[in-house]
Amino acid sequence: MRYCINCCIHLLPYDLHRQCFRCRGPNHNNQKCPVCKGENKIPLYTDSKQMKLLAVLEVRTDHRESWNGFFCLRKGKLCSLIFGLIIMTLVMASYILTGAKHGLLLIPSPFHYGAFTSNPSLMDNESLSDMKDHYQPSKMNISYVKDYPSIKLIIDTITSKIEFITRERPDLEELRKQEPHMFSVIPNKFLPNSKNPCWYEEYRGNTTTDPYATNSYALYSKRFRTIFDYLRKVFWNHLYHYKDKHYRLRCLPHFYIIGQPKCGTTDLYDRLRLHPDVRFSAIKEPHWWTRKRFGIIRLRDGFHDRYPVEDYLDLFDLAAHQIQGVLQSEAAKERGKMNNIIIGEASASTMWDNNAWIFFYDNSTEGEPPYLIQDFIHAFQPNAKLIIMLRDPVERLYSDYLYFASANKSVEDFHEKVAESLQLFENCMLDYSLRACVYNNTLNNAMPVRLQVGLYVVYLLDWLTVFDKDQILVLRLEDHASNVKYTMHMVFQFLDLGPLSEKQEALITKSPASNTRRPEDKSLGPMLPTTKAILRDFYRPFNTKLAQVLFDDAFLWKRT
Repeated sequence: MRYCINCCIHLLPYDLHRQCFRCRGPNHNNQKCPVCKGENKIPLYTDSKQMKLLAVLEVRTDHRESWNGFFCLRKGKLCSLIFGLIIMTLVMASYILTGAKHGLLLIPSPFHYGAFTSNPSLMDNESLSDMKDHYQPSKMNISYVKDYPSIKLIIDTITSKIEFITRERPDLEELRKQEPHMFSVIPNKFLPNSKNPCWYEEYRGNTTTDPYATNSYALYSKRFRTIFDYLRKVFWNHLYHYKDKHYRLRCLPHFYIIGQPKCGTTDLYDRLRLHPDVRFSAIKEPHWWTRKRFGIIRLRDGFHDRYPVEDYLDLFDLAAHQIQGVLQSEAAKERGKMNNIIIGEASASTMWDNNAWIFFYDNSTEGEPPYLIQDFIHAFQPNAKLIIMLRDPVERLYSDYLYFASANKSVEDFHEKVAESLQLFENCMLDYSLRACVYNNTLNNAMPVRLQVGLYVVYLLDWLTVFDKDQILVLRLEDHASNVKYTMHMVFQFLDLGPLSEKQEALITKSPASNTRRPEDKSLGPMLPTTKAILRDFYRPFNTKLAQVLFDDAFLWKRT
């Protein structure tokens, strides 16, 4: 595109610009110009033909003609350059003026973050002022410490609302009305010569019938199909024949590892299954009591068909076959030998996850679930044994975040999620009871991190309303990690397991730890000190109550 340098009219290609009399030289006179006629207006021509336009370009007569063209050509670029210089000057001035204040910016973030150098000598009982001495913010960074006072107010509000109120235990008839099919399948008495709860159930199928054809675990998960393929092959070999009828041995677990997630339950499971008298379900974590019996496969996928109790019992068929072999051996028949094989189940959701209740049970208790998982387990197995592995709830939450977060993991992101979750929990506590908030499905799904899982004492007290204290063994991951042998001996004694040879014990206690933190998560380092202080304050009243219930100050986690 070409321009007339005097009148700034755009010239088309091959346009000689003959129509502009002003461009013919310094002697041009606008008053005498037959075109201009003193009006200081120039008609616009295109391709040497005059066009009738709604408007014409008005050109001012100015003696500084050379500058007119320059400003017309450079006006846009010049404005951009000046605007850029002003912005750069403001930014540089703001950093120079605030450099000594370590972190003040022109637009503050709702969450103030900063970098701290790690210091293992920092103890949990140090104050926030002590923390500043150990951790100095780097230059040009926002301080995380500024979050503490505002979040501390939220925690204080939550603490002021905490009340540990004993729940009312539902009676057996109410439970029967809620789950009639379950009560029709599981008997109220088990075989007397088996340590594990087992019974014989009549099997009405024939040799061509697939006993696992409708099992939901086999249908929905490819990794379980190999197990069920094997069970199909050996199924008929383990049926008990009596008076022209076929019977199969059914079993429930003798003990449950009920929690908590990211507290070492996988390691405990892997060691216990090495004991010669211990068997587990075909799947480590069936999650039947908490999820599958309600039709929950993955929480994000909503509800599917409910898994019947028969599907859950199928998972113990491998162990039942071995128990049946002991019961039907000649030695057992002659001497009345007792079966000492016991079955375990290790779903880490059993202790705490009651999120599905609101969709299936009438809410008649102001937001609190009228029935909990333990009510049903106790109804069928009043003598069941329960093992709980706990961990400092602060570290548990961070480990939980690292394990389940899919992308953009960072200590800053964790801090934001903790702050948001605390605010959501506070909003619930302003209107509802502690138990109602802990078991609130909407709240638990809304919180970016699972704060509620670390409220151990709330769940434990509810389990103690139906089970005796001597039926529950509570362990600490910290003790297990420092002395595996001692912890496993406690478990063996609790389950009344027989003695082991030195070789068997060494195999169980000297195996490497299971399910440790992934290398990519280790690279993120520990959580921010301020985040840790916030979570310490939040969990403190719950840990205090837990230590009182268990008569053990180790559950205060003061030195972790």
